[in-house]
Amino acid sequence: MKQIVVLLALALTSCSYFEKQVPNEQDLLQKELKAINWNQVDEYPSIAECDQLTDSKLRKQCFFEFLSSTIQQKLNTDTLSVLYPELDTIEVKVTVNSNATLVFEPQFPQDSTAYDKEKLDSIIRLRLIDLPKVSPAIKRGIPVKTQFILPVIIRSE
Repeated sequence: MKQIVVLLALALTSCSYFEKQVPNEQDLLQKELKAINWNQVDEYPSIAECDQLTDSKLRKQCFFEFLSSTIQQKLNTDTLSVLYPELDTIEVKVTVNSNATLVFEPQFPQDSTAYDKEKLDSIIRLRLIDLPKVSPAIKRGIPVKTQFILPVIIRSE
């Protein structure tokens, strides 16, 4: 008789083990979205020469060094140092879109009136064309837009 009572008790309580709540789809989505760090990417933008590096930090460093030196070389061939001899470094906001296009925007100090910003902007945009193909950043397997500011040395003495 004890065995029947024990089996009956087990049978009644074991049914609750099979009744698992199906999680709400929206709750799961919200939980996953909160877990994602939207300020970080899984892979930084890259160029073909840097893609062969396996370490992500070295690949990132390779890309930023390449981009800085390429921008510096393209701007050194221009008259920026003649037009603005006091200008030795400029910050350029670089946007790598998810479709692998690049956008360059020079960043000027708020109180700066010493420069013709439109002229500087047009020179920089004109010079920074025909760059090698850049692969966009990757976040969870999807190409994403990234932005960063690079200090570019205009004149080195």
